[in-house]
Amino acid sequence: MKLKAIALAAFAVGAASLTAPVSAQELKIALIAGKTGALEAYAKETETGFMMGLEYLTGGKMELNGRKIKVLVKDDQSKPDLGKAALAEAYGDDKVDIAVGTTSSGSALAMLPVAEEYKKVLVVEPAVADAITGEKWNRYIFRTGRSSSQDGLAGAAAFMGEANIAILAQDYAFGRDGAKAYKDALAAVKSKAKVVHEEYAPQNTTDFTASAQRVFDALKDKPGRKILVMIWAGAHPMTKIADLKPERYGIELAPGGNILPVMKGWKNYAGTEGSIYYYHAFPKNKMNDWLVAEHIKRFKSPPDFFTAGGFAAASAVVTAITKAKSTETEKLIAAMEGMDFDTPKGKMTFRKDDHQALQPMFHFKIKKTQANEFDLLDLVREIPASDLPLPIKNKR
Repeated sequence: MKLKAIALAAFAVGAASLTAPVSAQELKIALIAGKTGALEAYAKETETGFMMGLEYLTGGKMELNGRKIKVLVKDDQSKPDLGKAALAEAYGDDKVDIAVGTTSSGSALAMLPVAEEYKKVLVVEPAVADAITGEKWNRYIFRTGRSSSQDGLAGAAAFMGEANIAILAQDYAFGRDGAKAYKDALAAVKSKAKVVHEEYAPQNTTDFTASAQRVFDALKDKPGRKILVMIWAGAHPMTKIADLKPERYGIELAPGGNILPVMKGWKNYAGTEGSIYYYHAFPKNKMNDWLVAEHIKRFKSPPDFFTAGGFAAASAVVTAITKAKSTETEKLIAAMEGMDFDTPKGKMTFRKDDHQALQPMFHFKIKKTQANEFDLLDLVREIPASDLPLPIKNKR
């Protein structure tokens, strides 16, 4: 009888371990970012925003559905082969429930087939190439970051009047995608502005004299308003081109939004207009109020462009898992398609057709009077998602 009791007890323990609820396990999330290399600053902001987002959304517990959240951060150095390998390791070896990333469009594109191979959800943040939710997309991909087309539509919405536009962009997926998206966007919003010249330069360009001269030659004799739109990631050419005095030809600069350390160098160009994904002083909501106050308290500066993006990705993950009551892939996909979720910049919605997050953007003007080093932009208007007619570019 004693042996029988021991055997029954052992069986009960074994059965309990086999039937223990999933909630007892860690909830593993991979965050892949280009933490070394040209986009290092973007990646670090994304990580900060993602972790702050999880903190806010879980009330500081870092726990969801009874499972402790564990974030595995992997540096892909913005290299496609490393991004692909990092995601495969996360899904295959680390057994993560969901993944988020990455910084470089090239690396993100390399990661898409890995998500499909492992049949696991990948939330793309902040890579912007249209192909991510376009021709290279698959059903496991959701993007919280804005696309090149959304950037283009927002930029076009900022310049609706008659104008001659030249585009300066980086000569790789981000830049060429962005330029095409901008041209398509002008047509989509029925802008009277037109692109008369496109200039592409290598990512590591430091001397913009030749590129700028070709742009100036293309614009200088055009009648009416003349605008140089810059689509650039990393060290920005704004100040170097401004030093070449485009104003002598009546050419205005439209740099597009960027991170605070870059925009701080633009304070001498008051009145310059553009569009931006996020600027800390623009959105008015409780989530953004917390992020701004807490970021200033911890880091002595307001949250930046990519900090808000990381936070948005965290919100998408938490909202999806909460809604699905599971981390099982098919349940997540069902929950996320058409899902609304709150972010520091406002509400986003994953479009069912391509899983791109529809979202507002912001038309800004560089301030004439700046109270401090981070008081840089005036809001011209918030551009609602409904004013950004984003085309569906996948083959679903």
